[in-house]
Amino acid sequence: MRLLVRYLLLLCGLSLMPVGQVVAGLPDTIDKIRGGVVGIGTVFPNKGPDGRGQLPTFRGTGFVVGNGRQVVTNFHVIQKPLDNEKKELLAVFSGEGKASRVYPATLVRTDEAHDLALLEIAGPALPPLVVESSRTLREGEDIAFTGFPIGLVLGLQPVTHRGIVSAVTPIVMPAMSSATLTAAQIKRARQPFEVYQLDATAYPGSSGSPVYDVETGRVVAVINSVFVKESKEAMLHNPSAISYAIPSAYVNALLEAAAAAQ
Repeated sequence: MRLLVRYLLLLCGLSLMPVGQVVAGLPDTIDKIRGGVVGIGTVFPNKGPDGRGQLPTFRGTGFVVGNGRQVVTNFHVIQKPLDNEKKELLAVFSGEGKASRVYPATLVRTDEAHDLALLEIAGPALPPLVVESSRTLREGEDIAFTGFPIGLVLGLQPVTHRGIVSAVTPIVMPAMSSATLTAAQIKRARQPFEVYQLDATAYPGSSGSPVYDVETGRVVAVINSVFVKESKEAMLHNPSAISYAIPSAYVNALLEAAAAAQ
């Protein structure tokens, strides 16, 4: 009888719950954020020596923020110099498969210390993602991230991974001895900060992917599969499958700095 009463009360509670408070599942969240996840690469407007157009290159993933024309990614994704002789241009790839579009992009601001970069695209605005302002994740929290781990190999097809925050850890691990310290470790040790260690595997093409709350879709971090590993795993002969992410607080700082400079 008690179980029946509790069951009826539960049903009543659910029936009185406002529609906006019903928790969406991850599939709904993916649909919500999908349009704001983009590829980052370059294009060549001129034809090659054979008279054919040169194929675009893929460098990583990014996500749309702000006014729909701003895109956040990792600094190392856009760090490689452009080939000016071939008039190589930064570009953002949006959409999926044959429906994907290319948007010329310019570099607005960088934060090399936290491996972040802000781009701006030309053309119509894309759906922006909401960046969490001040929340700090705890160990065990559920997260998901969406990006393009294999780039343009099979067309622009977003891939989602789900996991948890395994640890909140400093970006630079103490070296066993001064002989094992790298120049990058020494530089980053001067400005240490904490990153999220995730139990889901990210690949080089995933760099710059938004890490988001599985229920709300709000961005809580940015996948980083190169910069952090170079700092934390320099002493390992075979880099681990552990993934890392830069907290969203640094994304907000980048956006605020860019706005202040305008």
